[in-house]
Amino acid sequence: MKKTILVVGATGMLGMPVARQLHKDGYTVRVLARNPENAKAKLGDSFDYVRGDVEDLSSLENALDGCFGVHINLRGGPKPEDFDRIEHRGSANIARVAKSKGVQRISYLSGAATFEENAWFPMVKAKLQAEKALRDSGVPCTIFCATHFMESLSLAVRGNRAMIIGKQPHPLHWLAASDYAEMVSRAFELPEAANKRLYIFGPRALTMSEALRTYCSIVHPGIKVSSVPVWVLSLIGKLSFNPEVQNIAELMKFFEKVGEGGDPSEANDLLGAPATTLEQWSREQRNTA
Repeated sequence: MKKTILVVGATGMLGMPVARQLHKDGYTVRVLARNPENAKAKLGDSFDYVRGDVEDLSSLENALDGCFGVHINLRGGPKPEDFDRIEHRGSANIARVAKSKGVQRISYLSGAATFEENAWFPMVKAKLQAEKALRDSGVPCTIFCATHFMESLSLAVRGNRAMIIGKQPHPLHWLAASDYAEMVSRAFELPEAANKRLYIFGPRALTMSEALRTYCSIVHPGIKVSSVPVWVLSLIGKLSFNPEVQNIAELMKFFEKVGEGGDPSEANDLLGAPATTLEQWSREQRNTA
């Protein structure tokens, strides 16, 4: 009998590859969605869908019934209190119900900048509290502290322009979501991956500017890459009363100060090192566009 894994956040940019990889590797994948009809339109007929929300304990009890594992890929914000409400307390709700339902494994997407010294930033604080809630539940968990994903580069392109927000000086080992998804799936198979906090890096370090220029040269040749100070975007967000824009500005201000951290050696030895280069990934995006 196939093991069932619930994926929370399966319709998102990073949750969707995980759901598809788990299905490819033989798991029955259950998708938690506020709107199952919309989720099915995105993901197709290969998944089981259950209506629910991480703030609704009764819906989580239904969703986790009979599950071997659960993968958590939540997106908090844009307001600081939303990070706590969704990322922290939502993960804590899942962990609590998972324990009561006899779930045997949890995996969770954290970040490579998630350290106590960075807890002044609401997103990091919420992720640290979520990690603690998972560990305190007693359910064996694998926490993936992943660096920046290649998929995020497309978000910097708007029409005929590509924009870097702020200076962004830190070299980052850009990671393909497909490589990450394979590591998540392997972690559910390996007892050795339980109760691990693993740093996940791609094969090559590039600054955000270098990565975006590489991506655009292959996927959007001819598009000019320019930059704008963080304060300009922040001002636009405040004047327009747009919390999403303000959140992006704060996030870019954080990444100006903080790069990735941790050592990926243990993750690479245990789960296999990510091998997809930015050039390879960009060519795939161009060919599927």
